Parts: sequence; C-alpha cells; structure tokens
Amino acid sequence: MRRWLPLLAAAAAALVLGLVVGPASLGLGAVWDAVWGRGDETAQSIVRGLRLPRVLLAFLVGGSLSVTGATLQAVVRNPLADPYLLGLSGGAGLGAVAAIALGVGGAWAVPLAALLGALLAIVLVYRIALVAGGLLDARVLLLAGVVVGAFAASLMGAIMALSPAREVRNALLWLLGSFDGASWQALTIFGAYALLPLAALYAMARPMDLLALGEEPAQFLGADVERTKRRLYLAASVLTAVAVSVSGIIGFVGLVVPHAVRILWGHTHQQLLPSAFLLGGTLVVVADAAARTAFAPLEMPVGVVTALVGVPVFVWLVRRWAS
Repeated sequence: MRRWLPLLAAAAAALVLGLVVGPASLGLGAVWDAVWGRGDETAQSIVRGLRLPRVLLAFLVGGSLSVTGATLQAVVRNPLADPYLLGLSGGAGLGAVAAIALGVGGAWAVPLAALLGALLAIVLVYRIALVAGGLLDARVLLLAGVVVGAFAASLMGAIMALSPAREVRNALLWLLGSFDGASWQALTIFGAYALLPLAALYAMARPMDLLALGEEPAQFLGADVERTKRRLYLAASVLTAVAVSVSGIIGFVGLVVPHAVRILWGHTHQQLLPSAFLLGGTLVVVADAAARTAFAPLEMPVGVVTALVGVPVFVWLVRRWAS
C-alpha cells in the first residue's frame, strides 16, 4: 500500500491544481463550492462546465497512453516503443487533417475522423506485418509502423499545403495535442470506449511479464505467444486510437512514463500498469494546466509541454539505464 500513496497523492494534487489554475484563477474554497453546485454561478460554470471534464479527460488520456506504451514495449521488446511508433499517430492525424481541410462540421467530426484514420492505420500495419513476416514479428511490426506513419505524414503534408491558412492553423494545433474541446460528452464516450481495452490489458499482465522475457522463454513457460501478441496489440491500438481521437497527438507520455515507473516501482506488469496509469494521468493534467496558464489568455498545445518535459527526462533515463 505504501508504494501507492505517493502516486495517489500526486494524482490528487494534480487534479486540484487543474481545477484551480487557469485564465480565471479561483481559490480552493471557490472550487470546492463550485464542484458541489454552491457559491458563485460564474465559478460553477467555469469549474463544472469547463475545467472538471477537461481535467478528468486529461487524466484518463495520459493514463491510457502510459498503459499503452508499457504494453507495446513488452510486445515488441523495444524500450523505445510508444503508442505512436506503430503508425497510429499518423493515421489519426491524417483523418483529423482531412476532416479539418474539408470543413466537416460537428463537435465530433474531427475526433471521429481521427479514430477512423487510426483504425485504418492499425489494419494496414497488421496486414503488412502478416504478409512480410507470416507472424507478428516484432521487427517487421516496427518497420510496418514506420512505413505507414511516413505515408500518412506525406498525405497530411499534401493536404495542408493545399488548404487555406485558417484550416492549416487548426490542423497544426490539433496535431500538437489539446483538450480545448473537452466536455462531459467527450469524457463519457472516451470512458465507454477505453474501459474494455484497459481491463483487457490489465487482465493480460501475467502474459506480458512472460513476453518481456522473450518469445522462446514465454512459450516454454506456457504462453500462447502469437495469440497473446495479437490481443495485446489490438487492445493497445484501440486504446491509443480513442485517446488520439479526443486529444490529438500528445507525445513522450507513453515513452517516458513506463520507464520511470520501472525504475521506481519495478517491472511486474500487474504493478506497472496501474502505476503507469496514475503517473501518466498526473503528468498530462499538470502539462495541461501549464499549457493553459503559461501564456494566458493564449493556450499552448499540450504536446509541446510534454515534449519539453519528456525530452530531458528521457535523456536522463537513457543515461541511467546505460550506466
């Protein structure tokens, strides 16, 4: 229980911070009253209508990306694997950019297009890997992801080059990650889609421990390697696609957080996955709070903040890992 207390305390502090800070600064008492429907109506509108769904969505997205990163690192046995290595970000970005360039309206048009693009990327990567390797070979899977991601990036560049300036700016802001469109509806839909893959990944924590040892040792210890890899890849891909569809591309969370958790809390996935979820959610909530307040009333993309934090942290982790 002791190992969970720092994570739970950090997560609670981050959630409170996300509710308090912003262009309109509110005190703890005003936030508490607003959450429970008391006090000033303006404060209630800000907290319950804008900040609370945004903070909760940021926490869930950050946690989901971290869990996905830990899963993919076990599946492909590559410490540099993250949710976007396998072409998922490219597919989601292509769908979103296409919707923005075409001027498709509706609150869920861009997220839906991003989700469809990510799912298409999943299918393409999976098919290429099967055709090239016959089985889900880790090296072939990584190469297929790089190819699909590069192809999607080329198409995105072509679409943005032919689009009006306003659409290009909107597309760039989305690609850099943002929770500006967070709402209770977005939170509900994300939770509905993310619950099953999160539960599936946690249920396969033991097989992930075996896969991390290598395919031959895992098979010797009784794991159905190919079936397990397919299930893990599918669950992780769907979870990433849903996260990208509501927040855009937020990098480095799924790469850095699992490594930090392994150093602090160990390698067993039954402990690693929930720990990564809590730490990843905390990181994204804090990054979003910084993005909203650093240059208020202007808002910085969340992906920029996570990159600014993630790059030096990852360099430190690599140096510690190599020493």
